[in-house]
Amino acid sequence: MAKRRGADALAAALKAEGVKRVFTLSGNHIMPVFDAALDAGIELVHVRHEAAAVHMADAYARLTGEVGVALVTGGPGHANAVGALYTAAMGESPVVLLSGHAPLNELGTAAFQEMRQAEMAAVVTKASGVCSAPANAGIDFVKSARIAKSGRYGPVHLSLPTDVLEGDAGDAALAVVEGAKYPGINAQPAVERLGVAKRPLVLCGPMCLTRAGRGRMEALEAASGVPVIGMESPRGVNDPSLGAFAAVLARADFVVLLGKRVDFTLKAGRAFAADCEFLQVDTDRTEVERTQRAFGDRFKGATPADTFEAMEALTKAFNEVTRPKGGPQAEWRDEVRSQLAWRPAGWDALPTVQSLAPLQSLLDAHPESVFISDGGEFGQWAQAVLRAPNRVINGVAGSIGAALPFAVGACFAKPGAPVIAVMGDGTFGFHPAEIDTAVRYGTPFLAVVGNDARWNAEYQIQLRDYGRERLVGCELRPTRYDEVAVAFGGHGEYAAKPGEVLAAAQRALASGKPAVLNVAIDGAAAPTFRP
Repeated sequence: MAKRRGADALAAALKAEGVKRVFTLSGNHIMPVFDAALDAGIELVHVRHEAAAVHMADAYARLTGEVGVALVTGGPGHANAVGALYTAAMGESPVVLLSGHAPLNELGTAAFQEMRQAEMAAVVTKASGVCSAPANAGIDFVKSARIAKSGRYGPVHLSLPTDVLEGDAGDAALAVVEGAKYPGINAQPAVERLGVAKRPLVLCGPMCLTRAGRGRMEALEAASGVPVIGMESPRGVNDPSLGAFAAVLARADFVVLLGKRVDFTLKAGRAFAADCEFLQVDTDRTEVERTQRAFGDRFKGATPADTFEAMEALTKAFNEVTRPKGGPQAEWRDEVRSQLAWRPAGWDALPTVQSLAPLQSLLDAHPESVFISDGGEFGQWAQAVLRAPNRVINGVAGSIGAALPFAVGACFAKPGAPVIAVMGDGTFGFHPAEIDTAVRYGTPFLAVVGNDARWNAEYQIQLRDYGRERLVGCELRPTRYDEVAVAFGGHGEYAAKPGEVLAAAQRALASGKPAVLNVAIDGAAAPTFRP
């Protein structure tokens, strides 16, 4: 009988955990896993860049609620993937990165592509380690998956040395691994304080901005009558999808931070009135200590509870309380919702809005449609204009470049649903070869590229801070990105003016191919809403 390798134990663990596919780029170190995946029936989605594999796993995780798995080779392959882990970490996405690794028995000998991989990934993950024996390969993956989906979700890295993957794992059964357990929340203090506050808020972090998370937020708001708002944008209080949000925060008198960090997105706490008070639900002691430093005596305590369980406990507690309808709190909730929906006069007539607004009808046409937005100025306009049942953005990391691989991952997560990804021309340049990946796997999406022939976010900073005469290093060419898509086997469309966008987008979706709609835009600065 053939021996059971570490790679076979790993593949069996993947299957036992319900992993159906792995986003990967081949390399010497991980060929045993490719071989083992065949027998385990696990689909390998073979991409064109290691960072793209992580971005695809990230989008897949956010959209399905499952752990997203990326597999890359060691050394430079691992290094290419690590940067994308930061986007997943700040997006609170449960991703496991599996990396090949130099053999354990050759460490210290300047082995091929030997690198301190675990240390490199540690700064952007919840946990990072190296598998030490073939028999541990499966259980180490299960542990990684549990960590990724415990407490505040986030990425985990596991390096797999080649002698571990090729060595004899024996025939031991896969051990049972439990995720981290946190005490149940005593909902009563929060219920009481939220019930008597005049202008209360519940703020949630990126983990709650998935479709499942938004459903929980809506249920909590319906039960409590308190506005429940999620934050996931690097623009923070100036998130264009939240309208006049800054004005809302400045008026709140009591806030429950439900898995929401007090970070730069809240101006380190300065976004609130000087007399606003706070309760916190968070499993990370570091975050609680940061909140204490920010608010001092106004911080009224913290509970180390799981975010989703806390939301459900609060919802249940509010449903058991008889609350009067109407009154000051109802007026406050209506005011908050009005402020979040606010857009300036003449908004619909703006050229960038007119270029994006027609896409809404395409997103409205399917109950599982996916809207993806990258960073940059054009992406901020898109976030202010478009909505969909499922949304994936670049997140608190503020990184750019993930939109195309996000779109591929979304197609696997939501097969048959329209996937529309909006990005700038700078963003498109990061991973255009993933159009080839999409063509090979038959995953059609629509990438809408706002083409102003520059890195517009940086251009706007230079213009504002240094003046027009000192604009440098932000120039691009007005490249026909639609033709790039055709060269990779996809579909291309070009719109020279807003009135051409809808028909071009309809043709692109009808093609059944990965498609790029190249839209000429005027390079407007991202909207900032202050009514």
